[in-house]
Amino acid sequence: VQLQAYGGGLVQAGGSLRLSCATSRRTYDMAWFRQVPTKEREFVAGITRSDQSYTDSVKGRFTMYRDGVRNMIYLQMRSLKPEDTAVYYCAASRTARSSVEVVENEYDSWGQGTQVTVSS
Repeated sequence: VQLQAYGGGLVQAGGSLRLSCATSRRTYDMAWFRQVPTKEREFVAGITRSDQSYTDSVKGRFTMYRDGVRNMIYLQMRSLKPEDTAVYYCAASRTARSSVEVVENEYDSWGQGTQVTVSS
């Protein structure tokens, strides 16, 4: 599956952004990861047919959801903080699981990344 992520940008702390990821076909397990220079890519949010999961630092601020008709997934980000600054990637897995996987090796397809910058 091909993925294309977009929607990043520059926003002030406390602001909101919505990231979008277009998929070339229907998918099941999807996730958002993010990466800053010199650090490992980290899990942000994930969704399966029966589960959703968020990393602790974004709980209550980020919401991941999908539009199955348009083959899109979204990451609504609110109350953004400077530490949310990163390149955000959407990812898809060929395997349909009951629980969200938080390890990047479990995902087979990746979008190109979109930069999110939060100024203080």
